Amino acid sequence: MLNLFSKLLDINQREIDRLRKIVEKVNEHEKEVKKLKDKDFAKKTEDFKERIEKGEELKDILPEAYALTREASLRTLGLRHYDVQIMAAIALFEGKVAEQKTGEGKTLSAVPALYLHALTGKGTHLVTVNDYLARRDAGWNAPIFHLLGLSVGSIIQEGKSFVYDPEHNDQSHGDERLAHLKPSERKMAYQSDITYGTNNEFGFDYLRDNMVQDVSQMVQHGHNFTIVDEVDSVLIDEARTPLIISAPDTEPTDKYYKFAQMVEKLNPDTDFTIDEKSKSATLTEHGITRVEKILGVTNLYEKDWETIHHIENALRAKTLYLQDREYVVKAVEAKEGVTIQQESKTLATISFQNYFRMYKVLSGMTGTAATESEEFKKIYELEVVVVPTHNPMVRRDHSDIIYKSIRAKYGAVVNEIIDRHEKGQPILVGTTSIEKNEIISDYLKRKKVPHNMLNAKNHEKEAMIIADAGKPGAVTVATNMAGRGVDVILGGTPPDMPPGMDREVHKKSKEYMAWQDAHERVVKAGGLHVIGTERHESRRIDNQLRGRSGRQGDPGSSKFYLSMEDDLMRVFGGEQVASIMDRLNLPEDQPIENRLISRAIEQAQVKVEGFHFDARKNLVEYDNVINQQREIIYKLRQQVLESKNLKGEVLEKLGNQVDKVLLLSSNVESQEIDEEKVVVGMLDIIPFDDASREKIKKEMK
Repeated sequence: MLNLFSKLLDINQREIDRLRKIVEKVNEHEKEVKKLKDKDFAKKTEDFKERIEKGEELKDILPEAYALTREASLRTLGLRHYDVQIMAAIALFEGKVAEQKTGEGKTLSAVPALYLHALTGKGTHLVTVNDYLARRDAGWNAPIFHLLGLSVGSIIQEGKSFVYDPEHNDQSHGDERLAHLKPSERKMAYQSDITYGTNNEFGFDYLRDNMVQDVSQMVQHGHNFTIVDEVDSVLIDEARTPLIISAPDTEPTDKYYKFAQMVEKLNPDTDFTIDEKSKSATLTEHGITRVEKILGVTNLYEKDWETIHHIENALRAKTLYLQDREYVVKAVEAKEGVTIQQESKTLATISFQNYFRMYKVLSGMTGTAATESEEFKKIYELEVVVVPTHNPMVRRDHSDIIYKSIRAKYGAVVNEIIDRHEKGQPILVGTTSIEKNEIISDYLKRKKVPHNMLNAKNHEKEAMIIADAGKPGAVTVATNMAGRGVDVILGGTPPDMPPGMDREVHKKSKEYMAWQDAHERVVKAGGLHVIGTERHESRRIDNQLRGRSGRQGDPGSSKFYLSMEDDLMRVFGGEQVASIMDRLNLPEDQPIENRLISRAIEQAQVKVEGFHFDARKNLVEYDNVINQQREIIYKLRQQVLESKNLKGEVLEKLGNQVDKVLLLSSNVESQEIDEEKVVVGMLDIIPFDDASREKIKKEMK
């Protein structure tokens, strides 16, 4: 294992050395681009486009184009790309996953790669995890692209779309980055050189485009190049969630209540078995007999498979799925006794795996990708490059603290929060669900500790809260998805510099000096302290939580509090760890730090990761079959939409098909035609009713 790890490190180091040489070439062009006037930037873009048309490759233009983008960023945003950001941008251009630690500026790293690929005129997409980030990142980076002579669009849910227009000024958002995003038609946002949007919206627009009645109604124009932000979340965590466009069905919903009530009569000891690892529930022989009696049938499996499906779903809802923790489906609605939503039928569907594999060049960025490098390679043919940090990372990661019970664990968590809060140190508490957020919040309310709680529901509001989670003594309780894409800055968010104000004058303002004072107080207190209230099923999610602290060389620390009653321990690692705890014979509230236990926990996580990887791999193999059929149908559909002589083409195809039917129904030797074969063959072309079939036979005779 160590040899494999060392080998991976060597491969990554070789890649970093290669990228560093290209960065040096970019740096060589810096003096040259600094001499340019603002109006020259768009002219340079046109020059690049002409060179590409004449046959020059993008990789040959890269050093000059990246130097130009870096200077454009400095002039518009006051931000110059670090060498490590240029390194990440090269990896993205080449279609790789760039792992950049939290706070290293992924948003800015994407800009040079988007610019270079946009020069082809085929469009580029940047995928974010929520609507707020799709608008924020578009609005923030658009001034760079505008100076370079390129257009920027943004698409969000409910069909809303925007294009960047510096003349448009809407201050109602209270965020300068969103002020110049002008509402537009969806098609116009896609016709921009760079389009920002969420994974869901890009996928749904693709499906909608393949349902239109006229080619003019289509909004997308190909899949050339994309950068997926938080690529691990989109391509791994959400890989098993298909995008579905559906319509209401007429199937009654009362059956769900019937099955929910029926499973309440079953005995968990004798009638069914559950498997928490695979999230499955199965009837035993005794249970099958009992259900047959309740339903009044002699053989349950002869009735219909749909009944079995509904029974097993009702069992899973009863035993495995809890409110605020898992996705709510019909069976869970029935279990909770709430109104069941109308059943629907699928009109179009695609998985994220197959949607993103359509892009000519797919790339991604995240703070945590190394642990999933095998999956990126096997499913998406993506290599992972771990990019060095600009400043050394000084965060201190403490060993896990393990308790026997959840109650003892929560008590210790709250005591540490109070202790650090009183010293003026900001604390971020990470949980695995909304339900556990509420538990921590209740403990803190009882102790009268002021705090903010984030549940990944209102992304815009939560982004503002998480940005202030670095204020002195701030306590923030959040689920793992809350506030993604937003950095926690020590001292809170620094005040915006008013337009036109000199940077040095701004730094002497009362507001900025107050922020500087808060920043220094937090640094002295030890920076942001992250508390994990249990281990997630994936080591990567734990690393994401830790990565909230210690950004850009800031001080910080992290510690995980665990208990023997945690879900991961109970389902996957319980027996091994429990035996160690029993041997130590400690009281319930006595914590332990033990390497053997920490190793056992990590082994449990590796086991779960492997289990989920296999499930995703199986899904993609299954979906590949459907995907081939989908591609054929969508291609034929596109040909029909784009046809100039549809009637002529259809008649020609019908004629060819009829000739084929007659040929297959003829006996070469006797020169006779089998009327029955002709009728059967014609049914493949037109679904005739019985009367029409008989008429065809008669006329042939």
